Amino acid sequence: MARTESYMLPLNTKAPHFSLTNGIDQNQLTLDQVKGSSGTLVIFMCNHCPYVLHLLDKMVEVSHQIKEWGINTVSISSNDVDNYPEDSPELMQKLAIEKSFGFPYLYDPTQEVALAYEAACTPDFYLFDQDLKLVYRGRFDDARPKNDNPVTGKDLMDACRKLSRGMAQDANQIPSLGCNIKWKANNEPKGFSI
Repeated sequence: MARTESYMLPLNTKAPHFSLTNGIDQNQLTLDQVKGSSGTLVIFMCNHCPYVLHLLDKMVEVSHQIKEWGINTVSISSNDVDNYPEDSPELMQKLAIEKSFGFPYLYDPTQEVALAYEAACTPDFYLFDQDLKLVYRGRFDDARPKNDNPVTGKDLMDACRKLSRGMAQDANQIPSLGCNIKWKANNEPKGFSI
């Protein structure tokens, strides 16, 4: 497990389109189908990452809360399942049911979507406005598996609250931190230009 920070995709970037299979029910979903009326939260995550598991219950809770504000959540797993079978679609479905996800959990087998979003770690959070322009990319909060900080989701919640109220976002956004995305040998980025 390599500790990796977000690449911090530039603000105002238009959300890259995707059409991926939902690991929960095997239906194909597009970005346009999952976007919210006020905004869309895209989370790159996986089943086994300790950083994801540390935040997961609160992430599910936050997703329910922001849905009331018109912000839909969608999660995407892009890890190489050949080398990391614990992230397989079958286990994605199991985790989503076990944790009562109220949002799609999409599988990105080619890793093209992760590359398009310049995703670097799990979890990696991207908040887009109603026009699918990026307004926040950064951490959930300052809780980590080996610190005693409470899991609150305060950084992400603050960004979602500001989006729902039409307020300006903080210019100082702190990168997310987690395990690196498990790239296939031919996909590993050499560093994104930001």
